[in-house]
Amino acid sequence: MSSNDFKPGLEGIVAVETEIMEPDREGGMLRYRGVDVEPLIGRYPYENVWGQLVDDDIESRMPLPEPFEPVGLTGRAPADLQAQTARLSGLWGLGKLNEISDDEARKDLGRLSGQMMSIVARSARIADGHDDEVPADVVAEGKTAAERFLLQWRGHADPKAVRAIDTYWICTAEHGLNASTFTARVVASTGSDCGAALSAAVGALSGPLHGGAPAYVKPMLEEVTAMGDPEKWVHDTLDAGKRIMGFGHRIYRAEDPRSRILKHTARDLGSPQIEIAERLEEAALAELERRKPDRPLKTNVEYYSALVLDIAEVPPPLAPAMFACSRVAGWSAHILEQKRTGRLFRPSARYVGPGARSLQEV
Repeated sequence: MSSNDFKPGLEGIVAVETEIMEPDREGGMLRYRGVDVEPLIGRYPYENVWGQLVDDDIESRMPLPEPFEPVGLTGRAPADLQAQTARLSGLWGLGKLNEISDDEARKDLGRLSGQMMSIVARSARIADGHDDEVPADVVAEGKTAAERFLLQWRGHADPKAVRAIDTYWICTAEHGLNASTFTARVVASTGSDCGAALSAAVGALSGPLHGGAPAYVKPMLEEVTAMGDPEKWVHDTLDAGKRIMGFGHRIYRAEDPRSRILKHTARDLGSPQIEIAERLEEAALAELERRKPDRPLKTNVEYYSALVLDIAEVPPPLAPAMFACSRVAGWSAHILEQKRTGRLFRPSARYVGPGARSLQEV
């Protein structure tokens, strides 16, 4: 590719070589370091999948969070998570990636990952109107990260909610060089500490185009339920130039394999919206194919994520932070991989502004 070629959004540009995962463009399989994810669900909890991604060892586990007192939580989980993760860099005196060993970096990432989940749970508790903390001994009774998360958030952990969150976290733990993962790698490439890289990744994930879409799916399903006519709703929405959330992906030409897994989970756990979701999915896929036959717009991860998170009674505004909890595994793996390259990201830009001008002309 010549230096004159320009790809908006770096579309199709290979920026890194990775051993962590590559999305199957045809939508067949979801694999982490070559291991099919679907058989892991129900056999290993999320924290072991963290170990698979970070250590290439399914028996390795994400560490338990250590005692920590957040300051100034607002109940707005994405912002709280970004701020507190950055704060931990100073509080714990984390070393710069270009000055510490790989083992030290891995230790820092493990400490941060578990703590980030705890921060989100505490922020969600404040959002629910509670000003007290769930006692540490109650939280410690949880056998998995998902169970401890719910205990720290609500003080109790319904088994169906635990399964829903654990499955969601596993399915969304890693997905190649997306916007937030690229952000984590760019920041890591500067030699920053792990807290800075993870905090930056949270910021990238907080936007509705990457991570926030499940928050829009539940209200959409409620509209369709109220109308009672999915086909008409789809036509009206597309005729108005609006987007149907949960369809289309920059990577997949076919169904997102994560969507398939989450759809089965939603059905198995008795989602009250599964019937209307399947009817809307059928209507949307048919109409999108009719209108845009040359552009594959299939069901993506965000569509059925909304149903699975709803089983756990996760409110839509919390969805981006829940996504961040899952993605600490992928981000950590990529930060370590980037550290080992020792290469600073420095892409080029093409100047398209005005030519040389005098001060009087300005």
